[in-house]
Amino acid sequence: MRKSLKIVLCCLLALVLLIASYVAYVFITYYRIEDKLSLTPENTTLTVGLAVPQGQKLKITSWNMGFGAYTDEYSFFMDGGKYSRGFSEKIVRDTVIAIAGKLKAQDSDFLLVQEVDIDSTRSYHMDQKAILQEALPDKSATFALNYDSPYLFWPLIKPHGKSVAGLLTMSDYPIASALRRSLPIQEDFAKLIDLDRCYTVNRIPVDNGKELVLYNFHLSAYTTDPTIADQQLDMLYADMMAEYKAGNYVIAGGDFNKDLLGDSAAIFGVSGEDYSWAQPLKAELIPDGISLIAPFDAANPIPSCRNADAPWNPDTNFQLTIDGFLISDNVDVISSAVIDTQFAWSDHNPVELEFQLK
Repeated sequence: MRKSLKIVLCCLLALVLLIASYVAYVFITYYRIEDKLSLTPENTTLTVGLAVPQGQKLKITSWNMGFGAYTDEYSFFMDGGKYSRGFSEKIVRDTVIAIAGKLKAQDSDFLLVQEVDIDSTRSYHMDQKAILQEALPDKSATFALNYDSPYLFWPLIKPHGKSVAGLLTMSDYPIASALRRSLPIQEDFAKLIDLDRCYTVNRIPVDNGKELVLYNFHLSAYTTDPTIADQQLDMLYADMMAEYKAGNYVIAGGDFNKDLLGDSAAIFGVSGEDYSWAQPLKAELIPDGISLIAPFDAANPIPSCRNADAPWNPDTNFQLTIDGFLISDNVDVISSAVIDTQFAWSDHNPVELEFQLK
């Protein structure tokens, strides 16, 4: 019995040491990407000499592509579902190729794409940025890492692994310069769950000597501190207002991870009481001079996101609109819409905005 007890104690000690070593690894390797990091625009020679035209109809599309994993049968473990990785490398690649084709078919002047993996376990270390740019070779582009996470050894059977994902901005007009700005995040253990966050600032010349400043963002989803979302938006609002007051045109687009319609459950007919992450955006905090554009057609309401705790079923999945735009008052809105893909390739539908510069 003594020998058996000794073996059990040794096994327990080994397990404790293994867990402690892993926790130490996570904290030691965790880092925040540098703030105010200059980004190098790509393909600017393809668009050299062009300037964004004032007073002409333009279109911008924003899409969280969900790292190419979200086929109809996919559910994500962090949303209460089953899976931590895409079903297979082939399925993920085919999905990203389909997303690239849809983006090309949108024929937009500007594209804001979130959750683009470049070296993640969950997407088989696929360079999704390269696939998108190969499909859209004539656009100027910038890319910034949103997060570069340590290896997450959960779930135990097929761990989520390391995630390296970012924000891709593409333009028919030359991006003169760009910057990555680090957003506020929680400083406790929760930072390991929600990871790093940022937005990018992309400056594009307008034909009247001003600039169109495009912001691409993917805000936090899994924070336990509700004030973090307000802090992130406050920082974005302040940055946008500074550019607006400087005389520039300002458009921000992306994944707010907030219910932009206020009560999406009532609109789309599936209860959201079990999903505390999707809180309404506090519209009263948006400063004068900036407007929220939440795409919505009352005659044919289409959500921009499905909760991925189960495979896609329009009758049972909680649906809401969390993707949209913020614009300065010197930008005229012509139309906005959610593009109905029936969540064929992502847990998000793309959203688009048609506009012109006053």
